[in-house]
Amino acid sequence: MGFVEREFLIEGEQKILKFLVEVVGLSPREGKRAIDRGRVSLNGKRVTNKGAVGKGILKCILFEPNGFGITPFFETPHFAIYDKPSGVPIHPKKLANTKSLLDDHRKLYGPGANLVHRLDRETSGLVIGSKYKYAESELKRSFQEREIQKEYLALIWGVLERGLEIKKPIEVNRDPAIKVKVQISPTGREAVTIVEPLEVVEGGVTLVRLKPLTGRQHQLRVHLWSIGHPIVGDPLYGVSPDVGDQYLRRVLPEQERIYWTGASRLLLHSYRLKFHFFGNRYNIISPTDFRGEIGRSLAPNWREIGKATGKL
Repeated sequence: MGFVEREFLIEGEQKILKFLVEVVGLSPREGKRAIDRGRVSLNGKRVTNKGAVGKGILKCILFEPNGFGITPFFETPHFAIYDKPSGVPIHPKKLANTKSLLDDHRKLYGPGANLVHRLDRETSGLVIGSKYKYAESELKRSFQEREIQKEYLALIWGVLERGLEIKKPIEVNRDPAIKVKVQISPTGREAVTIVEPLEVVEGGVTLVRLKPLTGRQHQLRVHLWSIGHPIVGDPLYGVSPDVGDQYLRRVLPEQERIYWTGASRLLLHSYRLKFHFFGNRYNIISPTDFRGEIGRSLAPNWREIGKATGKL
């Protein structure tokens, strides 16, 4: 369900923050954050002062979990790990009333639970969710300090016979006329990806293993596109800005998307996570059959599509 607006009646003068905690059910931290983010109003006027007092009709935008019914395939007392399907967003889109994996996680473990890293909506695979705040902070620190090793599988256009290291800095694209999110730039932040070919499919696509040594937005997608091997099914990198813009605005017909990209989804999968946590060593492998996903998602005429669009 994501974010919804709820209405409450404050009958007598009292502190707004106290009402949010005692009646609405937020923690003091959550109540302060709701005010800071403009999610609380009283009698139609936004509440901006955390010490405000008043009475009347209070409206508050709240996160109410009601997700897809996805459950973790592995968990400890501190965290849970999901095998996210392609098409499922990690978080609700701003304040839009959209379902996400976060709904499922908080429905299982409560409002203090959180997802500690991101995957693009179309990328499938492993996602870690903390069960409480201290575990969240430790796991996020581990990601930031590159203590968690990540491996992905992807199907890319073209034949790649040897492994390579892509070391190209990435920055956010500031041009409003171009809707892709990031670009290769000498002024960007360091980004390094190890690419290892696993299998070349006759006709011109390659299954690869990817090891990102940094964690930039869209890193794998833009790195592979930059060397002439975009990921099959990518509707942002390796297509025209117009096609990418239509995709982002959700107006790109599925058959056109398949024509320009070769698949009905982005063929990128978060396959493995290796890390230490609270004295234990974990080597988590996704149970998804990614080769089966390729078979279900790849267009039957992908060779013709690749030639027509200049990818082969």
